[in-house]
Order: sequence, then structure tokens, then C-alpha cells
Amino acid sequence: MEFGKITSEELASIDFSLPQDNPETQRVLSAQKNNTGFQVYTGCAKWGRKDWIGTIYPPGTKESDFLRLYAQNFNSIELNATFYKIPSYKQAQEWKRQVGRDFLFSPKISNSISHIRRLKNVQEQIEWFLKGISGFEENLGPVFLMAHPGMSPKSMDTMEEFLQKIPKEIKVFAELRHEGWYTPESLTNVCNMLERNGVGLVITDVAGRRDCLHMRLTTGEAFVRFVGNDLHPTDYTRIDEWVQRIKSWMNAGLQRVYFFLHENTEVNSPIIAKYTIEQFNRHCGTNLKVPEFQ
Repeated sequence: MEFGKITSEELASIDFSLPQDNPETQRVLSAQKNNTGFQVYTGCAKWGRKDWIGTIYPPGTKESDFLRLYAQNFNSIELNATFYKIPSYKQAQEWKRQVGRDFLFSPKISNSISHIRRLKNVQEQIEWFLKGISGFEENLGPVFLMAHPGMSPKSMDTMEEFLQKIPKEIKVFAELRHEGWYTPESLTNVCNMLERNGVGLVITDVAGRRDCLHMRLTTGEAFVRFVGNDLHPTDYTRIDEWVQRIKSWMNAGLQRVYFFLHENTEVNSPIIAKYTIEQFNRHCGTNLKVPEFQ
């Protein structure tokens, strides 16, 4: 992932420690009533990587088997493919047939909506998108909106109008990249807007944009995008700290966390994802399947 990427020489100057929680996070968590138990969904951002043959895909694996094997190792995916092309209902059904009943797809909203039109005049496009992803049925996880980086707090009304077009039964998380969102006043305003619409705010942990590590939850669920630095030792200590923070949120009322792993070189993503799953199982009482490497 290019967003927030830095050089290896700059790594030593980065403070990777997690900030304290935003004071409003405790209020949001304490209001939750969780009758289903704490759940963790974790995975990577794509399955179609030939360079994973020999790690989570056995030697000789055909591309047509990648998703089936991916879903045997992880229980969810941050589905970036839908950012570039809206899937048909038939395509989503085909993907669904290759995974288990508890697997979740978290599709990214199409760039034709978020980037080309910047959320304006998109009724037709959002209907296509919703129709396509409905093919996932019970395997549909939260929808992920990455707002165009040029969309600043001046576009908050546009964003709210757009979010209100999505049916309430579909969970939505928004990632905001413009630096203007992270002033104290703007963050308060946008979080209030997201909270009243039942929308979560993505937390992005990436070396070059520590402002996106806002630690402000607006729902009883969290969506974290973790970007490592090619298995640098700090990747592992960062994961350790994240697991402890999520454990504290779990104890405070967090219902679910969607925790997606990226590395600057994506061939390494399954490796850090496996470590993350092991730590969740060890510290948070989960029983996630640990990926099996070839």
C-alpha cells in the first residue's frame, strides 16, 4: 500500500506507539450490549497473488483455487477488487460459493463512486454496487468507503448525504485521508456525523500518516488497517500493542474488530497476519484458525 509509505531510512524516526484512546471511545463502548460474544475477523486485502504459492498456497496451485485456499486460512478479506470494478450479483455468488459460511467479504466501494464522482450524483452507481454485493448474502461483511484524498471537511455534508443512501442493515466504515479531518474540531464534527448515522471510522496504522491513528470509535465495532514495513521488527511489536489495546476495548464492550493486514511488499502479508492471529488467540480468548504455510 503506497499511502503513508516511507523509506527504510526514515523508520528509526517514527514513534510507532499507539496514542491514548479518544475520550469518546469509552462512552461509545460502554453503551454496547453484546449478546453474541466478542468476534475477530482478520485477513489480507486480496487473494489473487501468485507469489503466495509456497506460503499459504501449495506448489502447483491454480489461480482458480486461490480464493478457496485463502478462505481456509483466513475468515475475512478487505476486498479491494470491488474498488476497481463493481461485481455482478453472479460474480459475488461465485465468490461466495468458494468460502465457508462464517467467512466475510468486506468490499471497498467502487472508485467510480468515491473518486471519480466524489460521492455526488451516484444514485445509479450505488444501486449497481449494492445489487452486486448482495450476491454475498450472509457472507457480506462491512462495506468500506475510502473517501477521495482531496475530500476535506468541507465535503462532510456530501458524505453524510451519500451515507444515508446506503441501507441501514449494511455496516459501513469510512477511511478519511485528507489531513484536515484530523484537527480536533474537524474530528469531533465528523465523528458526531458518523455516529448519528451508525457508520464507523477506519483506523489506519501506517508509518507516514500517524494522524490517521485517531483511536476514536463511533460504533461498537472497530475496523483497523495495519500497514507493516516488510516484517521489520517494529511490525511485530506494533501488533503486540494492538492486541492489548483491542483486548482492553473488548473488556469495555467492543463487539467485533475487523483487522486487515498489509505490508509494503504484499508477499509478506500472510506472515504478519499469521502472527496477528496467534496473538489474538493467546491474549483475547479467540479460537481463530492459524494459517498453515506450505
